[in-house]
Amino acid sequence: MSCLAEEGGTDVMTTDSEKVVDPSVEQARGLRKFFRRLTASEAELDAEELQRDAKQCGSMPALACVRGQVVSLKGRLRTVVYTPRTNLPTLEAELFDGSDLVTLVFLGRRHIAGIEPGRAITARGRIAVRDGRKVLYNPYYELDTPR
Repeated sequence: MSCLAEEGGTDVMTTDSEKVVDPSVEQARGLRKFFRRLTASEAELDAEELQRDAKQCGSMPALACVRGQVVSLKGRLRTVVYTPRTNLPTLEAELFDGSDLVTLVFLGRRHIAGIEPGRAITARGRIAVRDGRKVLYNPYYELDTPR
């Protein structure tokens, strides 16, 4: 028994696991959330949704990833580019999880079925840094079901 709250002139004892929330505070939160959705851009709302989805499945935010760390990232592919090179062709895709971009590089591949812009994907691998940008080389990946 740790908290004392006053309701209707009487004291109420609560345990640590219980919360006494003032209804006016809940209403203010709801109004803030409503106005936030009205004033936010489509890109901001999309980024928030991607961050929520990634958090629910246990993925790490791309913003928090550091070089050498093995990570699992969930997000949406923004761009997919085939780069023909004389010695090794590469397919590069930008994965956005709502917090940061990570480039997925598939060495020796010209095309991968299902890897296309707008597709939801979960990628796993070791983070590297190339030209100041986060990169996953030849990641393990799972195509998520489209909504």
